[in-house]
Amino acid sequence: MSWHMPAESAPHERTWMAFPREGVTLGATDAEREAGYATWAAVAHATAAFEPVTMLVDPSETARARRILSSEIELIEAPVDEFWMRDHGPTFVTDGERLGAVDWIFNGWGAPDWAEWQKSAAHARLIAEHVGAEVVPSLLVNEGGGFHVDGEGTVLLTDTVQLDPRRNPFADRQRVEAELARTLGTAHAVWLPRGLTRDYDDLGTNGHVDIVATLPSPGRMLLHHQGDASHPDHAVTRELREILATQTDAAGRAFEIVDLPAPATLTDAHGPVDWSYVNHLVVNGGVIACGFGEPPADARAAAILADAYPGREVVTVDAREIFARGGGIHCITQQQPAVGR
Repeated sequence: MSWHMPAESAPHERTWMAFPREGVTLGATDAEREAGYATWAAVAHATAAFEPVTMLVDPSETARARRILSSEIELIEAPVDEFWMRDHGPTFVTDGERLGAVDWIFNGWGAPDWAEWQKSAAHARLIAEHVGAEVVPSLLVNEGGGFHVDGEGTVLLTDTVQLDPRRNPFADRQRVEAELARTLGTAHAVWLPRGLTRDYDDLGTNGHVDIVATLPSPGRMLLHHQGDASHPDHAVTRELREILATQTDAAGRAFEIVDLPAPATLTDAHGPVDWSYVNHLVVNGGVIACGFGEPPADARAAAILADAYPGREVVTVDAREIFARGGGIHCITQQQPAVGR
């Protein structure tokens, strides 16, 4: 049997995370660092209310992790530099009986000068060994936040990620699609031309799809919507919607596109924000949603997510400190599917 990545809404065995450690990403001041630790912990605790959570912790942070994380969260000591588990950790797949762990090449989102990734690039194999998964090696430079699947053959991708010359200088769409078919079991790729504006800053990923669009169920798409014409993503999301309206999934269905409106805040100290409710984590019986300190917008997003994932409880966690570091809740978590259920 071939490997297949289940939909994120399929049953999970657990969620994996990595605890922050001091460095460029965490912040330069005590206040910034404490805010980062607290937010990663808040996501872990919200997730642990629904399913087990295992956290990789650098030995330099073990004492702090034990102090601020509840005892129900399993800690595994391992060298950590970056702590965006979605991207440097394994992508789990299954053949129906066995668990596999795709080990993409990770180079810190294109090897920018500031990134430290060599230690965390080993996490896929480390985790695979811990859970007894078969390593599925890949020569593609890729990250888990750079694609979404529907579990039935469709994959969402971005030209500026998989075809980034800093990642895969010799790749083209055909080669990328063939590698994803081999590793994820996908049969039909939907390519977005780009991601959100802020994601092209120095600390960005160059267009990860997981803050732009996701597939809560086959044939249905949640799409980030920036309704304010003064924000550069207004034009970006309008163009993406026009393109996606012409696309189909692996079964040949046109997508039902559901807009997921951005919060009202448009800028921070660094420019236009990319705050997105698309970047949520689906868990057993729930959804861990990004919040942005705007009760009306957060509540509206929670209602849309509740409709997209019927029967699941939506729990909102303030994600502003994660976005300030370049990502969201989906970016710092990675689900391990339950095999044989």
